[in-house]
Amino acid sequence: MPDLDNLKQKYQPVLKTIEKEGAHLDDLSLTGAQMSLKATAVSEASKNRIWDSIKAVDPNFADLKHDIQVQPGQQTYTVQEGDNLSKISKYFYGEANKYGVIVKANNLADPDKIRVGHKLVIPEA
Repeated sequence: MPDLDNLKQKYQPVLKTIEKEGAHLDDLSLTGAQMSLKATAVSEASKNRIWDSIKAVDPNFADLKHDIQVQPGQQTYTVQEGDNLSKISKYFYGEANKYGVIVKANNLADPDKIRVGHKLVIPEA
């Protein structure tokens, strides 16, 4: 019978993806022979990347019970080095061409002039 430490080790790439995506790990426990993972992702696109990570570790994931929800509503994002609005749009919405939603929500006069450290409102898709 698997134990929680062994399952955590097996699914370590998934846990790293959750952290990288800025998702919140709500629960990680053992339920019978399955690891129970509950997380809240920042966007549908982020949830899909976590899901892809799960399938990459084990396409059958018979030893994993997971519940990944998306945080509803508007969020904020701090611009990082190398960011542009298309990249941010792709991260949150899964599509680079939805950057106009971010432009409108932030009343950006020139979308090409976002700066590192600028906090952007990211509306719900």
